Amino acid sequence: MGRYSQVLVGYDGTKESERALRWAVEEARRRRLPLTVCHAWRWPYPISYIDYEGAAIIKRMGENLLRHGTALAQNLAPGVPVRHRLMDGPTASALLHHADDGLIVIGSHEQSELPVGSSALQIPARARCPVMVVRDPAQATEGRVVAGVDGSAGGEAALEFAFEEAALRGWRLDAVHGCWEPASVADSEIALFADKVTLEHVCGARLQRAVAPWLVKCPQVSVRTFMPMEEPRRALLDAAEGADLIVVGDRGEGGLHPQLLGATTLAMLQLSPCTVAVVHPLHRT
Repeated sequence: MGRYSQVLVGYDGTKESERALRWAVEEARRRRLPLTVCHAWRWPYPISYIDYEGAAIIKRMGENLLRHGTALAQNLAPGVPVRHRLMDGPTASALLHHADDGLIVIGSHEQSELPVGSSALQIPARARCPVMVVRDPAQATEGRVVAGVDGSAGGEAALEFAFEEAALRGWRLDAVHGCWEPASVADSEIALFADKVTLEHVCGARLQRAVAPWLVKCPQVSVRTFMPMEEPRRALLDAAEGADLIVVGDRGEGGLHPQLLGATTLAMLQLSPCTVAVVHPLHRT
């Protein structure tokens, strides 16, 4: 848990960013990390039409927003060291430039098909550190974190992060492996989908191998395992109902370009009823 140096949160004065700020404050408090409140401002018109007086006004507005966010964070958790950073440029690029080995927390609008340019999609896709996209839960939560397990490096990183969160917050953990994904497996495994008994055995063994080391490392965490015969997207969305957090890897073993998120991860960012954490394996660059 000591591998992160800070928690960074994007703040722009909206209710979504205030939710993210509150989550980030609690994350920093529990992990005993400093919190950096970030705001990115930019001239909204082509550079050839720049009005320096107008740009100065926009920058001052950003400074005022940043002061407000910093004061709010300090009031929420007086014991947490709070810093602030005013950045120039697109939000995603600015936050990623300063992320280093931290955790990024950002807000998100309600469940929807997010536009391609949304920071809630760009930042998790391009970050090398965990990104938490905070969403107002659709219903009362249960003190529960859901982890997507699929045997990939991203899935292993997600499970580790989920156990950390469960241990820090005293939450129950549900490890979920949606087994029905014939389009995503190697050719050598296609035959498994013609034999449900064998498929259940293989997937069950994969799930237990993934969870077993963490039962030893985090014995205080109450863990349940689920292996529905559903596609991962459907299995995770069902499990996320009533949860506080769902944690997924950046992508499975589908051989995608390193700057792309997997289809299941994209679905969580767009449709999850609760906050989503996207975690990247440490060895990926």
